[in-house]
Amino acid sequence: MSTTEEKRSGPDFIRRIINEDLASGRFQPPVVTRFPPEPNGYLHIGHAKSICLNFGIAREYGGRCHLRFDDTNPEKEEEEYVRSIMEDVRWLGFDWGEHLYYASDYFDQLYEWAKELIKKGKAYVCDLSAEEVRQYRGTLTEPGKESPYRNRSVEENLELFERMRRGEFPDGSKTLRAKIDMASPNLNLRDPVMYRIMRVPHHRTGDKWCIYPTYDWAHGQSDSIEGITHSICTLEFEDHRPLYDWFLEQLGVHHPRQIEFARLNLTYTVLSKRRLLELVQSGYVSGWDDPRMPTIAGLRRRGYTPESIRNFCEQIGVAKADTVVSIDLLEHCVREDLNRRAERRMAVLRPLRVVIENYPEDQVEELEAINNPEDPSAGTRKVPFCRELYIEQDDFREEPPPKYYRLAPGREVRLRYAYFIKCVGVIKDEQGRVRELRCVYDPATRGGDAPDGRRVKATIHWVSARHAVDAEVRLYDRLFVKADPDDVEPGQDWKANLNPKSLEVLTGCKLEPALKDVKPGERFQFERLGYFCADLRDCQPGRPVFNRTVTLKDTWAKIEQKLKQASGGRE
Repeated sequence: MSTTEEKRSGPDFIRRIINEDLASGRFQPPVVTRFPPEPNGYLHIGHAKSICLNFGIAREYGGRCHLRFDDTNPEKEEEEYVRSIMEDVRWLGFDWGEHLYYASDYFDQLYEWAKELIKKGKAYVCDLSAEEVRQYRGTLTEPGKESPYRNRSVEENLELFERMRRGEFPDGSKTLRAKIDMASPNLNLRDPVMYRIMRVPHHRTGDKWCIYPTYDWAHGQSDSIEGITHSICTLEFEDHRPLYDWFLEQLGVHHPRQIEFARLNLTYTVLSKRRLLELVQSGYVSGWDDPRMPTIAGLRRRGYTPESIRNFCEQIGVAKADTVVSIDLLEHCVREDLNRRAERRMAVLRPLRVVIENYPEDQVEELEAINNPEDPSAGTRKVPFCRELYIEQDDFREEPPPKYYRLAPGREVRLRYAYFIKCVGVIKDEQGRVRELRCVYDPATRGGDAPDGRRVKATIHWVSARHAVDAEVRLYDRLFVKADPDDVEPGQDWKANLNPKSLEVLTGCKLEPALKDVKPGERFQFERLGYFCADLRDCQPGRPVFNRTVTLKDTWAKIEQKLKQASGGRE
């Protein structure tokens, strides 16, 4: 069992069910799970929860987890999505080994099983249109009506179904439906559609098929073929479970157990694949891997680590009831992970030039800087220091407000790893904006306190102007301005809550020279500014481009601390 699992007071409800099934002999080891994504979009953080759960359970029980693509709707599927899904699963740290499957692998078997149900009088060919099928289905309070084609003979149904496969009928003109109960209180059992006619080339089977199985028909039978023991789904499939069971019982084949858990809902985020596709296609974001997107590709490009996402999924656990998780927890998990692994560097995003008047013009010093105080093995690096520097514009105020302790006229501060400096002059441009500061330094304060015991209240970061590397830095914020994107005024939709300030691009940023040849995907903490990642697409040698992963402010950690204090320190 995992370390996190050992810390729990007991197994969650899914693991309790698996334990009971193994103890009762309902299933013999190994435990076999599966992750069955549709290749019609990129995976998002909600899928990460399912991936971690299915692959994690298989790992804990010494079993295996299959990756199976539910490729039953060729109208919306692309090979690009298949590749991206495999990349995401591997990046999260999981591997399916030889167990890569597609629902399309079983199209022949599914077709034969469909004919078997027809022969048993459990399925029929229906000529109702899609709209008529919906009208005949009834409502939650009213039973449905039987299709006028429901009582066709077995022979007629077999002939029509075979002709459907041969392509003798127009798209949408006929379906194959299961014959169950049009008065069932569960709408999924009111003669659900099993096959529909679609003349759409499939990305794997080409033009071999013009009829395609529905998800409800393909899913359970695919589980059965692969010997899945526990089919773990999100809660919206709970009402589909009786249909899942009915198909397997009618066929008399291996019967996996379906278990449902609550899907992930995250504040300031949409996790509907349809909505994410709309954001991409309408140009609200630059693509599926835009760092503002909750896709795994977007989180990876933004600088999230697989470890932080796995830790997040472990912390939220699994439950039966729908809940909304604060995005603060996700951000806390990535901060916690990057704090341990990210090396520190100095970067000035909005530079203000500083000239140290009493420092020799041609002198350059190599000062020692700590790479990561959380990891002594990371060692130190040399940072050049000279007469002209850059500091952040926010680190100077000509008229400092109360409790502002950074640089101001006549005030002294410490430069990180360097010296005390005092501002003795301010140079402005024609518009009255501060263009340059004139300062003096105290040579006796290198890397420490003043010998005479005087103290300063602020330490600021800096970059040597002579050695600075120019860079572009992209400051990403939450994509929505409200915790619930659906909280809108009448007549508006969820897009009204898109954050117009979710991206700020800064050019002319100044980085210390150690960042000149950074590699795409490398992560750092820019001291006092946050965690940043070299962009996977645009960063080039000598031309760094960084994305802000997350700020240093940790709201979730503060919430945890307050809760701990309120409980007297009890966990």
